[in-house]
Amino acid sequence: MNTTPFTPTDSAWGPDERQRLLECATEPLATPGRIQSFGTLLAVDAQTDAVVVTSEDAVDALGLTIDEIGDDRLRDAYARGAALDPIRVSFNGVDHDAIVHRGADPVIIELERTTPDLEYMRTGVVTAIQRLAGIADATELRRRAAAEIKAITGFDRVMCYDFFDDGHGEIVADEREPDMEPYLGLHFPASDIPPQARALYLRKRSRAIVDTRDDGKALVTLLPELGPLDLSTTELRAVSPHHLQFMRNMGQAATVSFALVADDRLVGMFTCAHRTVRRVPVLLRRSLEVLASQVTMQLTAARQIDELRRQLTARERRSTVVAPLYGALDVHAALLDGPRTVLDAVPADGAYLRLGGVARTIGEVPEPELLGAVIDDLGTAPFSSEALPIERPELAVEIPGVAGILSVPLGEPGDCLVFVRGEVTREVDWLGDQTADNRDHPLSPRRSFSAWKESVTGRSLPWGDLVKDAEDLALDIRAAIERRNEAELAELAFHDPLTGLQNRRFLDDRLEELLRETESGVAMIFVDLDDFKVVNDTHGHEVGDAVLVAVGKRLTHSARAEDVIVRFGGDEFILICQDVSEADAHTIAERALLALTEPVVVEDLSIRITASAGVVAAAERPTSSELLEAADAAMYRAKRAGRGRVSR
Repeated sequence: MNTTPFTPTDSAWGPDERQRLLECATEPLATPGRIQSFGTLLAVDAQTDAVVVTSEDAVDALGLTIDEIGDDRLRDAYARGAALDPIRVSFNGVDHDAIVHRGADPVIIELERTTPDLEYMRTGVVTAIQRLAGIADATELRRRAAAEIKAITGFDRVMCYDFFDDGHGEIVADEREPDMEPYLGLHFPASDIPPQARALYLRKRSRAIVDTRDDGKALVTLLPELGPLDLSTTELRAVSPHHLQFMRNMGQAATVSFALVADDRLVGMFTCAHRTVRRVPVLLRRSLEVLASQVTMQLTAARQIDELRRQLTARERRSTVVAPLYGALDVHAALLDGPRTVLDAVPADGAYLRLGGVARTIGEVPEPELLGAVIDDLGTAPFSSEALPIERPELAVEIPGVAGILSVPLGEPGDCLVFVRGEVTREVDWLGDQTADNRDHPLSPRRSFSAWKESVTGRSLPWGDLVKDAEDLALDIRAAIERRNEAELAELAFHDPLTGLQNRRFLDDRLEELLRETESGVAMIFVDLDDFKVVNDTHGHEVGDAVLVAVGKRLTHSARAEDVIVRFGGDEFILICQDVSEADAHTIAERALLALTEPVVVEDLSIRITASAGVVAAAERPTSSELLEAADAAMYRAKRAGRGRVSR
């Protein structure tokens, strides 16, 4: 089935088309009570082998009475039909192909006269399959397959149909005689091949209509209590009068169609059409069913490969858009202002991003307040429309110029990513005028099938696969934000909330690693403020906290860029200096203490503090606990020596 984006039109799903589909659904297609005249039908009771239904021509066609019909030849056909399809039997001096339909009661046996002059044609199917097997391009495969079928069957025209998700179809291959009107690229409504008829192709993969002016033959039921005979899987099932008129209006005297079925869905069809009565032998029809199955497998494989390529490309685009989130401070800027934006992942005229109550836009979008109000009306579930003025006119009037909208949630309530598109006018080529002017009445077949253009307005370009791409992008953004938050929380766990410096937990977790990474020794400077309790007791803890923040900044400025500054706890700080000599570490410590002697101004207060520092430098690799103990001891030696100084 064609999942290529397609913009529906009023003709595709207007009220007249819906009514035609309803009318088609009421036709007894599977139980018409008649067969086509190119064969004879019998139905046999599975228990008694008695004939219970015959077509009205059975006695004349077989040269037997009803009682004689169940003779040895029929019983032989019935028995052999379990293994062969069809089998050859002779009645009244004429050879017939007998098709036995087992698995139901009564068992149906169909008889078609053989056509010896056409038997050889089926041998060409194997060669055709071999020629088609290496074609990977779907368009070329359909065209070449239609050409092969035309050459084998001798029909005037062979078309390949492709069905869209909304039920309508498109002619994607058209091999025809030179004097015939071209149909390639034309669309046709779902009612041309309604759902009930399509369902029959899932049970019976080909359908032959030998003569569109054939009234057919009635079935005669010999058991009054027997209900209508289900002819779903038969070759001879009579044709809907509506469809026969449709074919005659197209100039078709005979057709034979072959289903393209994938994943239990009718995704397409080859239809052969001829301007005069023409019958394809059953063995050739069987062979062409195999060819159609082979083409279906190749088309399915090609679609799967194309989809995998599309998914890979979409994933790569999403990655380039989302990757900057992990290192960005501003999520909105990362997604909307970078070299790659959300519009690279989901092409649209513009986008609207709302996170944490903050909304920003990119491209051509309505006023954010207006668009945000419409989004709130749409709710929190994903939503897409390519015809907002038609489907939700009450919302479209609030955001003029928007015909297509695609909204996906981003996890938290109110958070969302929205893409918008403006109106795009386009034309659709139809197989015949779809209006009432081309019909005798709204439910009758079209009279003319010449190409007819319909202009489509009020719609944007269709979203198609971009709906899934937008949902995947939203998931990637949510995952990136969650990982960012987790990383930030993990980072916060190693930072002192007051000063922003590393904390004791960081030191406990990372000091051993820092020691291992140091190539030529490490020095630790243990700094303790002198009599800091007096500051808290005199001025209060808020002033004390302000002093500690100032101390953290001064220590940072006095240290080297590569040094690690840690608030160890309370009024104690540690500087870890890698790859320094003892003399260099002493210099850094003195510079730090000098920086702390400058008064700290808090509001209208000028507070003076001093600090003592212990320096330990180790060329070898001590343990973290050994280094801390040595630095702490050196700091206390400095205090005992008079404070405000550095000790080793």
